[in-house]
Amino acid sequence: MSAEAGAVDPRPVLLVVGSSYAAFREYIFRSVCTAYRIWLVDPTPPQWEQPYLYGHSIADCMDAGAIVAAGREVQRDHGLAGVFCYDEAYIEPAAHASAALGFDTLDPDAVARCRDKSATREIVRGLGLPQPASIPVSTVDEAAVAADKIGYPVLLKPRNLGASLGVVKVELPGDLAARYATVAAVTVPGVREFAEPVLVEEFVEGPEISVDCVLYQGRCTPLVVAHKLLGTAPGFEFEEVGHDVLADEPLLADPEFAAMLDRVHAALGFRDGVTHTEFKLTPRGLCLVEVNARMGGGLIPHLGRVAGGHDVSRAAADVACGREPVLRRAGVPRDGAIRFVFPGYDMTVTEVIVHEELVRPPVVEIGVAAAAGMRLRLPPAGMSHSAYAIAVADTLEQAQAAAAGITRIVEVRGEPLPVAGG
Repeated sequence: MSAEAGAVDPRPVLLVVGSSYAAFREYIFRSVCTAYRIWLVDPTPPQWEQPYLYGHSIADCMDAGAIVAAGREVQRDHGLAGVFCYDEAYIEPAAHASAALGFDTLDPDAVARCRDKSATREIVRGLGLPQPASIPVSTVDEAAVAADKIGYPVLLKPRNLGASLGVVKVELPGDLAARYATVAAVTVPGVREFAEPVLVEEFVEGPEISVDCVLYQGRCTPLVVAHKLLGTAPGFEFEEVGHDVLADEPLLADPEFAAMLDRVHAALGFRDGVTHTEFKLTPRGLCLVEVNARMGGGLIPHLGRVAGGHDVSRAAADVACGREPVLRRAGVPRDGAIRFVFPGYDMTVTEVIVHEELVRPPVVEIGVAAAAGMRLRLPPAGMSHSAYAIAVADTLEQAQAAAAGITRIVEVRGEPLPVAGG
């Protein structure tokens, strides 16, 4: 445990559970530290996070008891205003730790209902809202029966993971066994397990959107709507290769959309915090994909703010501390796009080359996550966003074209990895 000495600081102390790569999470720390003293709880000592921290504790973030122990020391010595977590794997233990530390702004039961995609389906089914047919299964034989009942093509997905890990499409019955094995092999150690760990779901055609909402005392406010761009190469059909935000997003001004979000969150019992909810746009209207009890990944909140929108990170920190969130636009809204670059194959990275001379407006930011020595696996077995570009422009077409240039700006080279499972 550590803390920096210095003059009395009026900012409340906020316990942040978990970190990640600087390229994809530093924006959160940069924003939150302006209003809160960040005490990081993480399994490893801080590195890039250090300039933003008031202190840190090393603990297993999959263990609620370990988080509580660290939090009680901080509470005793420095006071503590709340617990904040943006990591899908850590959100459940963080919620239990928050409750044990005396805070009621991250309800463990509501978080659990979001983390269990099957439970979410049951609750939403009771509201009568459109969503894919979904059947939880425990074996490949059960999956075959479920797929026959739903009708091919179907999706197979882990019941309790995020970031599209392990999500696959099955076109024909003959493909089911191999695809099921792929899904069943994708696990995250320490995450809550289920007797029926795989969901067989109806495949719903249509583009996908997400909305990041802040909830304070049951009031739901949508802040960022992102339009997802999926890959087309094998294995990338459910991998996010980019997102777009619109300066004039119609859904943010749609009272029916807001009312539907209110109903979903109320049914889940989610009253305080930030959620990332995904929908398919179908000819029948919006079809709910899932509700995640955290901020969006893929730098969506950051993209929204850079494009002149709200600061989701600051809002999330505010509600974690029981405060009404500060909602101010960062500027005049514009159209924005983010695009990611991936390695060409599963690899151990040996070199990352950035061609700075190719970076020009309307690109406003380049970030690189890959570094020498990293092991990267392509979807669906792994997440391998190696770098990104954000562009903001007067038209979406301009922003999209500029951000797509990331594939020329960043090169990731490496040695091939053994075949996964081989």
